[in-house]
Amino acid sequence: MWFEILPSFGIITAVLSVPGFALYGLHKLTLDNAYRRNTDERWERIMYTRDMRLTGNPYQCNGLEAIPDK
Repeated sequence: MWFEILPSFGIITAVLSVPGFALYGLHKLTLDNAYRRNTDERWERIMYTRDMRLTGNPYQCNGLEAIPDK
């Protein structure tokens, strides 16, 4: 019957979802932050490199205090 497909569907769904959840822990270990910034667009890459240059940590919130006075 149709319900015989449910166990295999559950197994496949669970196996395919493991990499997405594993990235959370991998980013937490390597980046000290569980989330990644999206760098698909050019503007987002520019902001990422700006934050990295100003504070050394692109995940830290930056305001005017992060820009050094001249």
